Amino acid sequence: MPEKSDLTQSKSVQDFLKAVYALQSKMERVSTNALAEVLNVQAPSVTDMAQRLVSAGLLDYERYKGVVLTAEGEALALKIVRRHRLIELYLMTDLGYALQEVHDEAENLEHAVSDRFIEAIAAKLGQPEFDPHGDPIPAADGSIVRRDLQPLSEWPLDMPASVSRITADNQEMLEHILDRGFNLGSAVKVISRDPFEGPLTTVVDGERRVVGHHVAACILVEGEDDAEPA
Repeated sequence: MPEKSDLTQSKSVQDFLKAVYALQSKMERVSTNALAEVLNVQAPSVTDMAQRLVSAGLLDYERYKGVVLTAEGEALALKIVRRHRLIELYLMTDLGYALQEVHDEAENLEHAVSDRFIEAIAAKLGQPEFDPHGDPIPAADGSIVRRDLQPLSEWPLDMPASVSRITADNQEMLEHILDRGFNLGSAVKVISRDPFEGPLTTVVDGERRVVGHHVAACILVEGEDDAEPA
């Protein structure tokens, strides 16, 4: 078995840990099938990788229940997430990338650049707390800002809010949201909502926009009194 330091430098290992981190925020333990779907690999490959990471002390496994990151595994996952989100922000703010372009580029670069390069980006950008999607950027010590955001699909009618995070799971959805004028910081108000998960009529930066319920669920907002992160 390779040394742990060699193991954790592997792109496949880093992507695996990052996927577990993302999924365990939605479920107590992460199943093999859920990981296989996210990573676009076969379930036996997931099982093999999980066994290696359990042996390395990065995952905890319970039969029939799935995996969860250990403290050491979570620390490494947060480091990878930090790299990805800082690169995304740098690409957009300093290199002129569009929001829908930064994810794939960051996926490649996060494995290629040095820790020194990442911390230089962080310093240049003023130690930012959020990436271009509104996702929190873990600090160098692994701490992360928590906010009480709500999906636009559930936001009260006629209550002013601002767009604080976009959680679109694919580029087409992200482009659709941006085309409707929902950018980070945009002022938004829901003026009507059709029943049974029907469309919402909103006003975004003064423009009337109609969006589907599923789209609105990907747009997270906070009220005017919630400007400071919790």
